[in-house]
Amino acid sequence: MDQIHVAGEVVVYFSDVPNRAYQLEQWLPALENLNKVHPVVLVFRKVPTMRQFRGLTTLPKIFLRRYDDLVNFYKFNDFKVCLYVNNGVANFQSLSAPELVHVHVNHGESDKLSMVSNQAKAYDKTFVAGPAAIERHQAALIDFNLDSLVKVGRPQLDSSFKSPLPAFSGRTVMYAPTWEGENDANNYTSLEIFGERIITSLVSLPNTRVIYKPHPRISTTTNKDMAAANARVIEILGANQVAGGKHIVDDSSNILDLFEGIDVLITDVSSVGLDFLYLHPDRPLILTDRRNDIDLLHREVPVSRCCPVISKSTANQLLSTLSDHFDGSENVEQRQEMRSFYFDEFEKGQSTTAFISAIAGLIADRRQKLDSKARGSVVPRPE
Repeated sequence: MDQIHVAGEVVVYFSDVPNRAYQLEQWLPALENLNKVHPVVLVFRKVPTMRQFRGLTTLPKIFLRRYDDLVNFYKFNDFKVCLYVNNGVANFQSLSAPELVHVHVNHGESDKLSMVSNQAKAYDKTFVAGPAAIERHQAALIDFNLDSLVKVGRPQLDSSFKSPLPAFSGRTVMYAPTWEGENDANNYTSLEIFGERIITSLVSLPNTRVIYKPHPRISTTTNKDMAAANARVIEILGANQVAGGKHIVDDSSNILDLFEGIDVLITDVSSVGLDFLYLHPDRPLILTDRRNDIDLLHREVPVSRCCPVISKSTANQLLSTLSDHFDGSENVEQRQEMRSFYFDEFEKGQSTTAFISAIAGLIADRRQKLDSKARGSVVPRPE
């Protein structure tokens, strides 16, 4: 492969397949802002994935199939920082580049078990949203350097969002379940356990429009129970009507845009509930717990302490009185405190500034160390 020269300082490395493209897509506005001061290049290892981004961003895109091509691309360019939005196995090919600062930024803020793993030790820095993520790493990892964590809030939420939903005079409630995860430990979905009951309860409420927004990976699931539950929810919504509008199944809109048009969110343990908490702490949030262990949930998912929880123990009572929890004044102060715990004191717009500032600091520091190395100077060890 010929040498490719690109004027850039920051590489964003994405090795995954198209159905995981949402992990990178949500970062595009922040990356485009970063690109204004520190040029950004997107590196892909799958052609279909790169094609998917052609219409989504004007950021430069490079496809590198072979490992040798990746090594040479880094070698013959002057990049200083490499960002990773997930823990894809092929990340370790990119991590072999010694002159880059490797930074894991993840694709959301969540209490899922998958948010923290020993893989964090492979990166030079890990950008996190706030104090909750720091506590999460401290609790889960042994011999981990907490100084590698950098708080930047949630830059993905700094964009302007506009609801695509048609006007409706009544109340709009969204049910947004997550997918089933790679294994039982990472399975937080409520869909095949409570999905049908939640939707049936919602469509029975007067003057209430229901928005069903499943995780992108639910549509491609190979789990028969999940596929059947998804089909049943869609069937129920199609068979019921609401005066002055209609129930909506939405598998294409940006969920952050949808947030602008809803009054209440029912969701699982995932980044969805926390994003809603950040953007709309004044609005009711209801969580689910498939494990039916409220004490464990309160320990591992702090946000559950300030909202109703649908579990096997509470479902009968809670689903029969759902509308009683649609008043935004319930737990509003606790939700605001929890917002600060997850996202520090960042207000909308400040996270992107913190993100760009952190990247700029890493670039300057790495440039200084590389210059010192080129001059034969001894780079001091960190204390």
